[in-house]
Amino acid sequence: MDNLRISTTRSELDLPFIHQFLAQQSGWAKGISRPLLERAINNSLCFGGFLGASQVAFARVISDYATFANLVDVFVLPEQRGNGYAKAIMSAITSHPQLQGLRRFTLATADAHTLYAQFGFAAPLKPQSLMEMYSPGIYQNTPEQPDPH
Repeated sequence: MDNLRISTTRSELDLPFIHQFLAQQSGWAKGISRPLLERAINNSLCFGGFLGASQVAFARVISDYATFANLVDVFVLPEQRGNGYAKAIMSAITSHPQLQGLRRFTLATADAHTLYAQFGFAAPLKPQSLMEMYSPGIYQNTPEQPDPH
């Protein structure tokens, strides 16, 4: 693996890069607005993966830092895949001091089950107890919501 540097320092994140990937290339956040993404990032623990000064990977964790966390927006640039960068980001996430001792750590994935299983993630033990409100395509269909803060 080349020298991937992982940082949780928000000021280092390349917001135009992250927005471009999520809004245009991801299968889960197509059309997300830049202001909405910035609000999400500001309320999350973010992990940026960098080769030199260039960001090539990203992941975001939403958590109360006590009992629960949800992993979202994980990506590595397509041309950088296969170099172990997703594993490096996942290792940084699962070993992060603020994310230890959680009762539940969740994520949703369409095609990376094998990656996440290496870090202890599995299908829900009691799927019958889980519910969700899910609005696929919401970023393409609704006007920007005001920041409640």
